[in-house]
Amino acid sequence: MLTEITRNLYSEETRATLYHYTSFTGFLGIVDARAMWASDVRYMNDSAELRHTADLLRKDIGERIANGCSHPYVLNEFLDWVVHRITNGHMLFATSFRAHGNLLSQWRGYSLHGKGVSVGLSADHVWRCAEQQNFQVGRCIYDPVRQSELIHDIVEAVIEQTAGASGPSNTEGRQAIFEELETDLLRIAAVLKHPSFQEEDEWRVVSHGMRKPTDGLVRFREGTSMLVPYVFLDLRDEQGRLPFEHIFVGPTPNHELSLNSLQLYLSQRNCVPADGIDYCQIPFRQR
Repeated sequence: MLTEITRNLYSEETRATLYHYTSFTGFLGIVDARAMWASDVRYMNDSAELRHTADLLRKDIGERIANGCSHPYVLNEFLDWVVHRITNGHMLFATSFRAHGNLLSQWRGYSLHGKGVSVGLSADHVWRCAEQQNFQVGRCIYDPVRQSELIHDIVEAVIEQTAGASGPSNTEGRQAIFEELETDLLRIAAVLKHPSFQEEDEWRVVSHGMRKPTDGLVRFREGTSMLVPYVFLDLRDEQGRLPFEHIFVGPTPNHELSLNSLQLYLSQRNCVPADGIDYCQIPFRQR
C-alpha cells in the first residue's frame, strides 16, 4: 500500500521550466561537474521536513489511541521507530527545484547576498536525468488537508501490514515490517513540507534508499555545523552538454557587469541558456 502511495505522489508531471537557486560558488560547481549535489534529506534544513512528517504521524496516532484503537502498542512502537530512523535510518538523497525562478524569499534563502543565480532546466530533461539514475521527481505537498489524508493512509498501511505480527511479544517481527516500509516512508516524507513554504512550489528529485555509503558514490561536503553526505545528479544531455534553458541573476549592486561576465563564462563553457539570461529586477539592498 505504501508503494502505491509513493507511486501516486511521484506521478505528477509539469511542462514548466524548473529552477535551482544557488550561489555563484554553487553555480560554478554545477557547470564544472555538469551535475548537481543531491544531499541526504536528513541534513536538509536540519531534517525539518522529516520532523514535520513525524509530528503529523504523532498527531494521527495520538488521536487513534485516544479513540480506543486496538493494539495501541503497535502504533507507539511504529512512532518510536520513525523518530529514531530520522537520524539513524537509510540514506535518501534529494536536490530541489522551484517552479518560479525569481522569488525574493528564495534569493534570501538559497543564495549569498548579491551573489546568486537561479538556473532553469526543462522539466523533460530533469525527468530524463532522474530516470536514468534511479531517482524520482515529486512535487512537494503543502496543503494540510492532503497531508493529513496521506498520513492517515500511511498509518492504515502500517496497521494492515502488521496485522499478522500484532502480539505484544512480537516486537522483532514488527521491526522487520517497519524496515520494509522505510524507503517508501522516507520518499513520502521528502515531499511533505510545512504549509508556510507554499510560495516556493518546490519539486524534489529523490534517490532510492541507501543503507550505507559503501559503494563510493557518496561524498561529503562541509555544512554549516557538520559534514553533509551527498551524491551527484548528472545533468548532461546526450552530447555531454549542460542544457540550461534559462537563468536569472539575483539581486546584485552591479547587475550589468554580472550579466556580462556570466554570459562570457557560459559562452566559454558552451552552455549558454536557450532562452537567455535575465536580471531579476529586484532592487539590491545593502546589509
